[in-house]
Amino acid sequence: MRDLDDEPVIHAMRYACAGGKGLRGFFVLESAALHGIAVGNAIAAAAAIEAMHAYSLVHDDLPCMDNDDLRRGLPTVHRKWDDAVAVLAGDALQTLAFDLLTDPALGPHRLPLIAGMARAAGARGMVLGQALDIAAETATAPLTLPQITRLQAGKTGALFEWSATAGAVLAGADPAPLGRYAAAMGLAFQIADDILDVTGNADKAGKRLGKDAQAGKATFVSLMGLDGARARASALIDEAKTALSPYGARANNMIAAARFVIARES
Repeated sequence: MRDLDDEPVIHAMRYACAGGKGLRGFFVLESAALHGIAVGNAIAAAAAIEAMHAYSLVHDDLPCMDNDDLRRGLPTVHRKWDDAVAVLAGDALQTLAFDLLTDPALGPHRLPLIAGMARAAGARGMVLGQALDIAAETATAPLTLPQITRLQAGKTGALFEWSATAGAVLAGADPAPLGRYAAAMGLAFQIADDILDVTGNADKAGKRLGKDAQAGKATFVSLMGLDGARARASALIDEAKTALSPYGARANNMIAAARFVIARES
């Protein structure tokens, strides 16, 4: 039997997971630490969300979706291999995420974590957001601010919320404060993305910029103006910080991460 490590799809999976900020995995581990959960009892969940995120990027980059040639400064998976390998690598990364979440080390609350991942990544979360985004490209009128906010709550925010609340779920604790943090931080992240699409450096971002404007799509910047978008992102980070107040100084790393979200260049 051929060694699986020789299969193009396996190479493509590893390629898709290389680089990046690892922000979602970071939130899993930090939220776990807030609830006294050791890294070894949360690392599988952190790996799972990174696999799920990698899958979403591979599929989003496909010609039938966002049609991107560059990701993290390198050719996208379908450009380095082909569309079929990219589809299969994405499929395999998605199933790997759920496989990782069955790890007994995650403890007795891993079933709610699995269910939450299914909701966040599926037709009520990320997939819905992507579908709304694709529909917006051919809509007769640009999206309104509430419509864009709803779109991004699925496309970007759902996986952020899963990540930030994972520690509370694993501990059987109330995830509401971390959920409020994630909602504010996730929206700020997307506003920062829209700002980068206008003002960023493509070499630093590692991807093509300006594509929203070229497609005539409404964004937070086009609807609020550059200064308005920056002010809204800053206010959201303040909201995220306030949401973490029950955790005191133990949440300093998550506060710093929220600030990074609007200060990043990629």
